[in-house]
Amino acid sequence: MRVIIQRVSEASVTIDGNVKSAIGQGLLVLAGFEAIDVSEDLDWMVKKITQLRIFGDEQGLMNLSVQDVGGELLVVSQFTLHASTKKGNRP
Repeated sequence: MRVIIQRVSEASVTIDGNVKSAIGQGLLVLAGFEAIDVSEDLDWMVKKITQLRIFGDEQGLMNLSVQDVGGELLVVSQFTLHASTKKGNRP
């Protein structure tokens, strides 16, 4: 499993011009899964992501998690995180 995490003030997914999902302040997570991933891997990753202290506190220090700030998560499947591009130009 691989993830890319981005702290956002807002994010959305648009498909064919229609907003499919949107969040305010929180985390945009691009997630790629492999056949060898098991539920324990997912449980560990969820705990890690929700407890990352990457939001600023009242002193401006990154001491708060997405849970602490009442933020939202937008998780998007991104199979290309595991793409093999050694041969050819297509993942």
